[in-house]
Order: sequence, then C-alpha cells, then structure tokens
Amino acid sequence: MSLSRGILLWASENQWMRRHVPTWKFVKHAVKKFMPGENLEDALDAAKIFQYDSIPVILTHLGENIKDLSEGGDVCDHYLEAIDRIVEKKLDIELSIKLTQLGFDISFDETYSRFKKIAAKVKEELGNILWIDMEGSSYTKRTIDFYKKIKSEFDNIGICVQAYLYSTEADIKDILDINPNIRLVKGAYSEPSGIAFPKKEDVDKNYLHLAKMVMKNMAEKKAFIGFATHDENICAHLIREAKHYSVHKDKFEFQMLYGIKPAFQKEMKSHGFRLRVLISYGNFWYPWYMRRLAERPANVWFVLKNIFN
Repeated sequence: MSLSRGILLWASENQWMRRHVPTWKFVKHAVKKFMPGENLEDALDAAKIFQYDSIPVILTHLGENIKDLSEGGDVCDHYLEAIDRIVEKKLDIELSIKLTQLGFDISFDETYSRFKKIAAKVKEELGNILWIDMEGSSYTKRTIDFYKKIKSEFDNIGICVQAYLYSTEADIKDILDINPNIRLVKGAYSEPSGIAFPKKEDVDKNYLHLAKMVMKNMAEKKAFIGFATHDENICAHLIREAKHYSVHKDKFEFQMLYGIKPAFQKEMKSHGFRLRVLISYGNFWYPWYMRRLAERPANVWFVLKNIFN
C-alpha cells in the first residue's frame, strides 16, 4: 500500500477527524467534486441532469455502523421515501445500501426484514436492481450469506465484491449458481496484507482475472456484472474480453463515480456501452470521501487546486 493511500485510509477512520473535518467550510467546498449535495433532492436533481444525456444513476445514502437499531428503521423509511420520489420524477435510478446502515451490527433478522421491505418495493415500483454495498473484510462472509438468502426470494438483488481481497475469487464461485448481479470494485478499506493485495498492480491484475472468470460463465449463468472502474486501460481490456467471450452489451455495464472523468463517461456512453453513475449523498460523507481519495490519491491535488481556485 502506498504511503499516501495509507494516510488517507487512516484519516477515514480517525474519530477526531470524523467529528471535526466535516465542519470545515473549505472541506465542504472540496467534497462538491464527488457529491452534488447532502440531501436526497440534491441527488435527484443531479440524476435528472444525467438523464438528459441518457445516463442512468445509482444512488446511495451515506451512512454505516449505526449504534441504535431504531436508526436503521429511519434509514429504511428514507429509502422507501426515495423510491416514491424516483417514481414521481420518472428517473432511471437504482439504489445501493450498506447493511450496517440498517442495523447489521446489531440484528441480522431486523436488517433482513428492513432490506426485504425495500427490495419488494424496488421490484414492484422500479423494476431494477437493488445493490448491497460491501464493507470491510470483517463483514464479507456475513454479507455473502445475507446475499444468498435474500437472492432466494428476490431475483433483482445485486452485491458488491472487492478485487483486493484474496477471498473474492472463492466468494464469486460461491454465488455463481444463483445467477448473481455483481458489482466488481477494487476495494477502499484499510486491510492487512494477509488478506488483501497490498500493491495496486496486483489488485488491477486480480480485477481483470475476476472479471474474466465471471464473463466465461455468462453463457451458462444468468449473471450480470457492473464494472466499477475509471481506469481507461482496464475498461478497454474488459471490452475486448467481453467480445472474446461473446458477452452481449446488455449483460454488463460500467459504473463510475459522480465527478470522476465525466468526459470519459460520455465517451463510453457514446460508443454504445451501458453506463451508470454512482451518486452519493447524506451528511455522513467524511469517511466515504476519504476512501474515494485513497482509491486514487492523485485526486487530492485536483481537490486542492479547486479549493485554492
């Protein structure tokens, strides 16, 4: 792991910084690069702009590791309300949720009940995928188990898997038989070298290996995969592999973050590839924001330039 990435991930977990940094005005200004605002309406307004360019969106309400189970009920209600607003505005939007935001640290059963309620409404009113966002490695096995259980009831559930973990290949093999919807990311948490690839080039290599493994099985399985990456070389490689394995464009898409390489996003869309932009919102943005910077530390200099301009 590079020094700059290590520092940024440390900062994402530092409790003093979590409490104080989000109150600094210049930081709030800087975060606008990655997030249109803290409120649902800010996110929906941004999604509407993307829709003008025929680019659909994934929304996630930021938050994790709630301490009181009642907070998870509020989060559930928020997502149910968000579905109503999406339908009202006629927007092509999928949702992505962290399980610890619904109470996963406290009660599996209550989290399952809340997620199921959201899943049912998504299926009935939006008719698209509801994504389970992956968290740190201590949650991986439990999240995979949760996914297998909920997928037995709803076919429109997707799961995020992280290429920097050694275990992810086995996790993907474990779920291939249930026709999964997979979002493949590189990974954005601080993990020990014993369970995660410490070098970026090894993560990139494993990312391509995992993508190829899924695409090889797509002829037999009703799988769908979202490639969450902004790396133009990796995207080009994935396109070649999809063609090699005769994977139709409807079976995969590219998923990119709001504010990152917007010109490249439009280019991919113009070439006929499916693309979704992930828009995050909410006031619990600090740890998420630092992880985004850690994914590509060069973004720090871009943010600093914006601040001083």
